[in-house]
Amino acid sequence: MSTHVSHREVWYSGHVQGVGFRAQVLGIARGYDVTGFVQNLTDGRVYLHAEGSGNEVEAFSEEIIKSLDGHIRDVEIRDFAGVRTSTQFIIKR
Repeated sequence: MSTHVSHREVWYSGHVQGVGFRAQVLGIARGYDVTGFVQNLTDGRVYLHAEGSGNEVEAFSEEIIKSLDGHIRDVEIRDFAGVRTSTQFIIKR
């Protein structure tokens, strides 16, 4: 695994809490070479931090939108490059 990777922060809003959203994102992550976490926010949104190659992070993000589109009303995305900060993908509580 490279130490310098693409990072993507995503804020999902809609009907994204209490519906197994984070567990489904974790399942999707297992199919991609990404690390990071997904977490519920107190304002009702879900936050995702994904790290990996640009192509893997992009494909992972697209699969989340495709698979969970019925729950998502709005998506905010911030991309940047930097040092890898995690070694696995987890649900953060």
